[in-house]
Amino acid sequence: MTASLKRLGLALGVVLLGGCSNNDFADLDQFMAEKRARPGGIIAPIPTFKAYEAFAYSATRLRSPFDRPIEVREITQLQAISAIKPDETRAKEFLEQYTFDSLAMVGTLDRGASNWALIRDPEGGIHRVQVGNYIGRNHGKIVEMTETYLAVVEIVSDGTSDGWVERPRTIELSGL
Repeated sequence: MTASLKRLGLALGVVLLGGCSNNDFADLDQFMAEKRARPGGIIAPIPTFKAYEAFAYSATRLRSPFDRPIEVREITQLQAISAIKPDETRAKEFLEQYTFDSLAMVGTLDRGASNWALIRDPEGGIHRVQVGNYIGRNHGKIVEMTETYLAVVEIVSDGTSDGWVERPRTIELSGL
């Protein structure tokens, strides 16, 4: 039974392939002859473009419009405080071993009445922080927390032998 099916399939294939052996391309040759008899078209010249004129951005030294503005009264209040010193007796928190710029905010977490910000360290670890926690190498204390940023006040040297100033910084949510 299978041998007769194989023969029938082979015969059917030969018949179908025989239908493809027609060499009558008269209609195709006529079509191509008509197209070749037409006159050639005119190609439009390449358009000329104006030379690019670079824009000179002159506001590079100004505050970025995407950064949170720092109010003038906050700056004068920070400069007026002369008794600023980091607490050297305080136990260091884990995220104080990393530079501030190497930390990234990756999300927030709400559990009941507790709100946490999620911070990724340079090694890929994720840590929970709240207002009052310290991050960064410059005694940075978290003073405000929202769903999109953390406001941190760092205590840095002012360049004198025993002078310190507070510096406000922010960490914005990654991916915005």
